[in-house]
Formats: sequence, structure tokens, C-alpha cells
Amino acid sequence: MGDSNNVNLPPGFRFCPTDEELVVHFLQRKASLLPYHPDIIPDLDLYPYDPWDLDGKAMVEGKKWYYYSRRTQNRITTNGYWKAWDCDEQIISSSSSKRVGVKKYYVFHIGEAPEGVKTNWIMQEFRLSDGSNSSGSSSSSSGRSKRKGHSKLDSSNWVICRVFDHSYDSDDDNEDGTELSCLDEVFLSLDDFDDISYPN
Repeated sequence: MGDSNNVNLPPGFRFCPTDEELVVHFLQRKASLLPYHPDIIPDLDLYPYDPWDLDGKAMVEGKKWYYYSRRTQNRITTNGYWKAWDCDEQIISSSSSKRVGVKKYYVFHIGEAPEGVKTNWIMQEFRLSDGSNSSGSSSSSSGRSKRKGHSKLDSSNWVICRVFDHSYDSDDDNEDGTELSCLDEVFLSLDDFDDISYPN
């Protein structure tokens, strides 16, 4: 069902971007109002959708769903909410060694906050670093129109989300080319400690 979202990719091609590629080649171009290709990642208002409802709405590759969304503080869905994990990861450009973006983690909980039940659904939200969404000028000149400045301000609120069910995450899942950083490995291994009982 979700494979229909891949119609813009030629046969045999797979969508397996690195974190840096998501930020530089997709998010930066969208935030700068530049054309980007292939145009395969849809714009979604994430929060009405539970993660299992993304199939057929978001771009799917393997067991991962991708979409653009607007940054917001409200991360409540029909059946639950996304709870932030206090672990931001900097995304560094391999060519310039400059920070180009930030990756933030969320875990989906079913029910109402703060008593919701934690699930295996993980969201990685990619946003641009401050100042990296423009073509180089840090401030707009006085000659620019208010409308253009307003568009730039609005477009800087875009994020790219990658959602996946951690229960399906296995060694063979890395065949899709998605790299797991050191923080990814630590974050994903934390679930293993939930079942440990400590002596009194």
C-alpha cells in the first residue's frame, strides 16, 4: 500500500538518505524556497496522525516513513502523544565540518500525558541549525520586501520527520543505507533496561 508513494523514483532505486542528506538536499532547499528533486517527500500535518496511520500518507521506504511538517509544540495525536527525549544530536556537514542541522528524538505514547504507555514508535525530527536556512546572508537588507522576509520566516519552521517502529529494527535493517550514529545506538539500546529489576 505504502509503496505507491515511491512512484517518482525510477525502478530499482531506493530512498535511503543519510541525516546530512536529509538536511542539506531536502530540508535546506525547502526552507530556502528553492526547487528540490525528486519531489517525493510529502507535506503532512503530523499531529492528527498516529504513527501507524502514516502508511499511504507519508513517503515510505522499507519500514521508515518520511514527511515534511511544521515545527510545533503540540505533538498530540488522536490516540496519544509524542514525548521528547532529551537528546539532541548535531548534524555536521562532511564537506565543511559546519553544523547544518539538529536531530531530535521523540517516543510515541498511547493515552494522555503524562500517564501514557510508551510504544516502540520512534520519530527523528530534523531541523535546520540557526542561520543555515538562508543562502548566506544572516539578515535581510532593508531593500527587501516585507512579503519576502515573511516567507523566509515562515519557511524556516519546516522540519523533516523520519518515523519507524523500533520493534522491527534489526541488523538487516541497515541494508537500506541509513546510518546509525553513536547516539542512535545508545538511544535505541535504552529500551533494554526497562525489564531489568534491581535488588533493594
